[in-house]
Amino acid sequence: MAPLKLLQLPEPLLGFGYQQRMEHPKDGLFLFGPLEDGAHPAEMRIGVIGTAAGIGHFKTWAKRIRGHIPSANPDAAHHASWPGFEAVFETRWPERPITEITVDASALANAIRIENRHEAISKAVAIFEEPIRRYLRQEEAPPTMWFVVIPEDVHRFGRPKSIVPRGERVKGDARLSRRAGKFVLEMGSLFAEEVEAAEIYRFELNFHHQLKAKLLDQKAVIQIVRETTLDPESFVDDKGRALRATQDPATIAWNLCTTAFFKSSGKPWRLADVRPGVCYVGLVFKKDGTALGGANACCGAQMFLDSGDGVVFRGAVGPWYSEADKSFHLTQAKAAELMTLIVEAYRDMHGMPPTELFIHGKARFSDDEWAGFSSAVPAETSLVGVRIRPTSELKLMRLGKTAVQRGTAYMVGERLGYLWTKGFIPRLATYPGWEVPNPLLVEIHRGEADLARVMTDVLGLTKINFNACVFADGLPVTLKFADAVGDILTAAPVGDLPPLPFRHYI
Repeated sequence: MAPLKLLQLPEPLLGFGYQQRMEHPKDGLFLFGPLEDGAHPAEMRIGVIGTAAGIGHFKTWAKRIRGHIPSANPDAAHHASWPGFEAVFETRWPERPITEITVDASALANAIRIENRHEAISKAVAIFEEPIRRYLRQEEAPPTMWFVVIPEDVHRFGRPKSIVPRGERVKGDARLSRRAGKFVLEMGSLFAEEVEAAEIYRFELNFHHQLKAKLLDQKAVIQIVRETTLDPESFVDDKGRALRATQDPATIAWNLCTTAFFKSSGKPWRLADVRPGVCYVGLVFKKDGTALGGANACCGAQMFLDSGDGVVFRGAVGPWYSEADKSFHLTQAKAAELMTLIVEAYRDMHGMPPTELFIHGKARFSDDEWAGFSSAVPAETSLVGVRIRPTSELKLMRLGKTAVQRGTAYMVGERLGYLWTKGFIPRLATYPGWEVPNPLLVEIHRGEADLARVMTDVLGLTKINFNACVFADGLPVTLKFADAVGDILTAAPVGDLPPLPFRHYI
């Protein structure tokens, strides 16, 4: 039996302003600020849309984040006080957004309670979508990003399995049932009114995904946020207890402000030691219940560069899902088509193809798939296919009270191993979890690469989630948002979309 080969990979460092390096995003931003970049915004250009009450909650929060917010627990290393937006990002947060759009609270409350759930979500989305579209058509200098502030009812009833209590339901005016609408979409109709009435069934039953998908053609960057997140103190019961458990105000500020800065074209941080010319691609597949004909899934890809920037490519809708092996695979032609988009986009940005291109997926790549990918990559590019999936098939314990350290790697062979991206973090002096941490199975399935280097890359990619400001995630960014991106791609029949920056999807 081969000896157990364990490695402790070093914690990847992040790059910040003044070419400084730190392990923790909050440390780096607090001490040195974000990356110095030509796209660094001098001032946040924010638009906000919501009910009158929602805009009021946003203003309360915006005033708060311009100043200091104390830590919820000064003795805990994983809690940090919030120094203020300009102190962190060296970007001014104005006292007023550049535009405020007020929506009718009563109309929104009625729309989200309509009996037909497709009609309910479609009409609730339209209450926000149409004013944003109208503003973008009329104004020459639109906001860089929008805050869409939603009441708790929209969050509660705007999801696929949400049920409106019978006594609160509102009668709508949908002329076709879901079954009849699906039939019309599949088979067609001689009556234009029926085709129009069936249109609502082409969209996913999810307010968040549908609104983002419908605004992709406008290239609008939006952040959907609940009123209770912005101003939890205003939502309490008769005994003064919070109606909803939220993070503490300082943590909310760190997370939401990092997202807002990133979505406004800022670069909070980057991996400090990524090799020049490397490109990481995460495959995106999503079963599409709205697809017509024999198609059953949508494919796409997320490309992440050494800077941490991401671009999303929407592939074709087709019969990519196999019930036989419960996995997704592309044909050779579609794999080549998708990879051509990726390589050409990289070439447009850098003037040359990548020197290393890693494709991350949750399943092994089929022969046809890999032949397609390989045919679209120039000879000077090293192409490597890596399978990554969480697993509970192996547990690793160590003596003492603390969990296995993050960055521990068990090398089963030259092409397969287990990597603990969750675990005890010395910088935080704790393991931010409750259960024994599970590893990621990492397998070099196609191509040639050093397994320790691949694992080091994966560990680094767990630290460039700009949708929050946390030490690290459990999954690399190439896979963490695959489902979320797939949800947006399939939420609406968006047609042909150009490659869009990652900020449009998260």
